Amino acid sequence: MRNSRVLAACGAAALVAAALAPVGAGSASAKVVHTGKQDSYLVLSKTAAGAQDVAARLRAQGATVTSVNQDVGMVAVRSDDANFRNTAGAVAGVQGVAADRVVGRTPARDTSKVERENLHAVKAGRAPAPRRAAAKATSNGDPLDNNLWGMRMIKADQAHTRTLGNRKVKVGIMDTGVQADHPDIHPNFDNRDSRNFTTDIVAIDGPCEAKNCIDPVGVDDDGHGTHTAGTIAAAMNGFGLSGVAPKATIVEVRAGQDSGYFFAGPTVNALTYSGDAGLDVVNMSFYVDPWLYNCRGGAPEDTPEQAQDQDVIIQTVNRALRYAHRKGVTLVAAAGNEHTDLANPGTDVGSPDYGDPAHPRTIDNDSCVDLPTEGPHVLGVTALGPSGRKSDFSSYTTEPRSGEIEFSAPGGWYRDGVGTPSFQTNGNLILSTYPLGPLQASGEVDANGNVTPLGQGTGVVKQCQATPAKGTSACAYYAWLQGTSMASPHAAGVAALAVGAHGHREGRGRNAGFGMAPNAVARLMTRTAIDHTCPAGGAQSYTDVGRDATWTAPCVGNARRNGLYGAGIVNAWGVVR
Repeated sequence: MRNSRVLAACGAAALVAAALAPVGAGSASAKVVHTGKQDSYLVLSKTAAGAQDVAARLRAQGATVTSVNQDVGMVAVRSDDANFRNTAGAVAGVQGVAADRVVGRTPARDTSKVERENLHAVKAGRAPAPRRAAAKATSNGDPLDNNLWGMRMIKADQAHTRTLGNRKVKVGIMDTGVQADHPDIHPNFDNRDSRNFTTDIVAIDGPCEAKNCIDPVGVDDDGHGTHTAGTIAAAMNGFGLSGVAPKATIVEVRAGQDSGYFFAGPTVNALTYSGDAGLDVVNMSFYVDPWLYNCRGGAPEDTPEQAQDQDVIIQTVNRALRYAHRKGVTLVAAAGNEHTDLANPGTDVGSPDYGDPAHPRTIDNDSCVDLPTEGPHVLGVTALGPSGRKSDFSSYTTEPRSGEIEFSAPGGWYRDGVGTPSFQTNGNLILSTYPLGPLQASGEVDANGNVTPLGQGTGVVKQCQATPAKGTSACAYYAWLQGTSMASPHAAGVAALAVGAHGHREGRGRNAGFGMAPNAVARLMTRTAIDHTCPAGGAQSYTDVGRDATWTAPCVGNARRNGLYGAGIVNAWGVVR
């Protein structure tokens, strides 16, 4: 078991890449210098159809091809050629070559305010911040559902009086994995269609558990993926808690490492698979790309090699997003936790966040994108606290019609409710399903499965079954988190309800069946979203929660659409009535 909190701080993982070189007429003439050490690359062919030819030329030159994605023209390669960029770039049919890089990263759990502050308090021997007690069972829903203020905000409780969703609707969890034996996940988990597109890397993920370093599906050593899955579709089974669409089917399309990093290769493969497998919705709660913004041609301060890497990542990921959309997948993503105006990012001082030293980068909004949120056909979601205010950490936009932000949804905000008993309590966050392993690795649960004082401070909830169902663990755990990572799955759950309520039979992929065009899903969600006006004065200030004036977020637009809330708060009741 890895401690993702420690590993995530150590550096990023390598992106699976591809390289191609011609043989015979037109082959590259650059001298091949072998170093004995194989590095990974991503090579993009000019056309998707040309990927296999490029891969064959590369093999002929001695490189190791690890995968070929013919849907977008991506080849993953390892090579000991010290001049591989140039030799592969000279191959006929090659669009570009990138060094091993990641596309995004899930936020480490201890970056949320409550966890950082509570963990420090417990370790220092002080009393942790107060937390809201787990609610008792109600006649409606599951025992912990009274803690889910976010479900009430999006009117999921009302939607559940009409429908719990449809098992024909398949929701892809593109994350760090999904813990399938969790009692709230197991009833809806589709083991057959689930896939893991990652390989553990010891340097960032810790020792491999599986012999081939490829975790089986149904495993989440980080916890982030299981948390998002529970918000979307935890079963309403009289135990634990329930999700937005408690009868939707959960499909793991894992693209994130145990350490929380996302490589471009697995991300692209997961996206194209989602289209081929007939998934209806995919949630992408990852962000903070090693280049926080990938820029076409690079930022002015980047090296030519760094610029080339970003060009290839943008083209490859965008091809995959368009492919999934054409295949009928509604794509939902987190807006990011940097409190950044996505339309005017300014200077990026933290990239790259691994490998080469970080350096200040001038970000031009016309040429730079935050992937996947600003990719084509992606519905970007900002985070709200229980009060309905934009969470202070959530990114936003001052160009509400730009396509950067479409909706807002509950994401939690530890500092919400200033002046009330809820201020700085775990109850302001989002409670959802969580695996045992990461909680034991963090010290919040002991070796015997008991919640420790540290876990009590962070609000870990434990519930056990008298007679566990086959394939499930006897006890289940739940954790409170905050972030746009928590907002996005609320929106993905609403999308799943929309498909379930209005979808029809379609002939898509090998799993042809129930479906709804992504553009139709987006239109329905937009039409039914709960309007949210801009704050008085046209900006959201956070000075009342201890932030200085630099945390002010200008609100551009009107009640129907603005840069803080998009078209409004996603509305589960609205899409099913």
